[in-house]
Amino acid sequence: MTKVRINETHASTYSVAIEVGAHSLIGDEPADKGGLDLGPSPYDLLTSALGECTAMTVRWYARSQGWPVDQIEVRVTHEKRGRQDVFTKSVHITGDLLSDDQRVKLIEVASKCPVQRTLLASDTAIETVPDIDVPAQNRA
Repeated sequence: MTKVRINETHASTYSVAIEVGAHSLIGDEPADKGGLDLGPSPYDLLTSALGECTAMTVRWYARSQGWPVDQIEVRVTHEKRGRQDVFTKSVHITGDLLSDDQRVKLIEVASKCPVQRTLLASDTAIETVPDIDVPAQNRA
């Protein structure tokens, strides 16, 4: 289970402190959306998660097969097209000793990372519940 804690920082209208495990970072909206661009936006983080997961999945598969991959670079864009969210991933794999078949397989594996599967899952559920430890007058 992943647990994340988010608290407003009040450094800008939308800035938040993000705690995930032993890591801390700041999130915010860009200036044109009312923030001060103090950190990545929610969609920046979601897009980053997709790219991070893709690179890690390709690396894991290459290692499990003993394939000679030197470097993996993933570039991801996110845009709204009408009501649809569209993510485009570009995966560059460096390894002079990789065969064409190995490269094809690694690109196939790149499309199967767990974050991508979650984004595409039709049975993903998100439940929003009140924190019972917070007095009712302090709830937003």
